[in-house]
Amino acid sequence: MEIIILKRNNKLNKLINMSFSQIYESGTQKRNILHFAAIVNMALVDGTLNEMEEQMLNMFSRKLDISKEQYAEILNKASSYPLPIVTTVKERFEYIYELFCMVYADHEIDELEMHLIKRYAIGIGFNDVMAEKLIQTSIKIFSGKVSFDEYTLFIKLLLY
Repeated sequence: MEIIILKRNNKLNKLINMSFSQIYESGTQKRNILHFAAIVNMALVDGTLNEMEEQMLNMFSRKLDISKEQYAEILNKASSYPLPIVTTVKERFEYIYELFCMVYADHEIDELEMHLIKRYAIGIGFNDVMAEKLIQTSIKIFSGKVSFDEYTLFIKLLLY
């Protein structure tokens, strides 16, 4: 019984001695790893990585501060990672945007990729209807099928 209490006290002491920034960085890094694993899963959906997908993964690994060792481990075990916990709408949009960047690295999206993105969108907090709207709108944007009226609306939103 005393050993268990001692172990708990050591863990508590370790946590107490960590600075707030260390705790935050560790949580942020964990979210980055989980998000990167989701991006890798999207890249591997067809079983192989093409050159553009590999370039995108390298870019995202740098952006998300993923080490070479973490990159290799995630690449080998991507499907074993859970979805990240996303707390803000801005983060949710950013994560979906990054997934679409990866999907459109080969300039197309297939049914399996759409299904996985929808599961991911729901998993990070969008409801079914919003996930579907977000995916359909993103497809239009990424495939270049935005109408002039939609383009004008986007520009007005950005400018005002």
